[in-house]
Amino acid sequence: MPARLFLIYPEGNFIEASDDTPFFQIGETKYGRPILVRAFERDMSFEDAVKLLLVSFDSTIKANLSVGLPLDLQIYETDRLELGAARRIEREDPYYQLISTGWGSALKTAFHSLPDFTF
Repeated sequence: MPARLFLIYPEGNFIEASDDTPFFQIGETKYGRPILVRAFERDMSFEDAVKLLLVSFDSTIKANLSVGLPLDLQIYETDRLELGAARRIEREDPYYQLISTGWGSALKTAFHSLPDFTF
């Protein structure tokens, strides 16, 4: 059967990823999860999914002092009984820096393009 994703709590109860919630984000979720909810597309490429996750984590890191780098990425492929590629993302990581500064700039541009509020 296809792989399934579960989040099991210490108390023994669990939730399962579904079509409505095809991902989990553990830890501090109030800052990064809205980005996942708004931008995730079921048919997005793996590379776009990683980019989206980095935007989500970057937003959380910027908003919460108790969350920080490094980030560890581990790939586990369906029907493989071994770990795939892994990567540790540190603050100096050139790709992470591009994502962080690019997202900040894009967000400001999007904000300024919205219509002004009037009474």
